[in-house]
Amino acid sequence: MIQSIVHIALVVNDYDEAIDFYTKKLHFELVEDTYQPEQSKRWVVVSPPSSNGTTILLAKATRKVQESFIGNQAGGRVFLFLGTDNFDRDYSEMVNKGVEFVRPPKAKNMEKLQSSKIYMVTYGI
Repeated sequence: MIQSIVHIALVVNDYDEAIDFYTKKLHFELVEDTYQPEQSKRWVVVSPPSSNGTTILLAKATRKVQESFIGNQAGGRVFLFLGTDNFDRDYSEMVNKGVEFVRPPKAKNMEKLQSSKIYMVTYGI
């Protein structure tokens, strides 16, 4: 049996605001944006550039209980890790574009991160 995680749903406040953040600040690709009239919502999928793995489904909160999870998807824990081929370039660009990080990377962690270059952004996470 072969299985894989295809999408991870991320609760957001507004579709267009989230699309703008992921595509303009993180350079993600908009994979799909389809209106679903039977549910009066959109199916919005983004992914990192050139990625062929798991994608993020941007799911607009439609109830108060869902709204309470925006920005706290994993109860204060790191929710997603994003790999890059050039951490310094991408981190600097994201900071310059107004991406807020929970904390700056620590020099002592940089050696461990050289192969995977992971970091966390805060919008919707």
